[in-house]
Amino acid sequence: MIINQFLILGAALFSIGVYGVLARRNAVLVLLSVELMLAAVNINLVAFDRYLQDSIAGGQIFALFVITVAAAEVGIGLAIVLLIFRNRKSANVDELDLMKL
Repeated sequence: MIINQFLILGAALFSIGVYGVLARRNAVLVLLSVELMLAAVNINLVAFDRYLQDSIAGGQIFALFVITVAAAEVGIGLAIVLLIFRNRKSANVDELDLMKL
């Protein structure tokens, strides 16, 4: 497989993620779309690392950092969404413009 296929896959996943962030109203689906965008970035990092074939494997190391940050983001993000759902009885991001209880 050539690098163009991986880049097209990464661009498609990133585009779907951007659409999900902009079009969805549920906070959980917005977080899922952000994770999809981070997966697309990981695909591009590993594809370029494999294409360049340097001895350091920097793309794979950066991909591991992105995975770590994504795991922390999901944990904290879902905790915040859960607290908002408990207080508001809704996870709709349109209703979060006012932070009053």
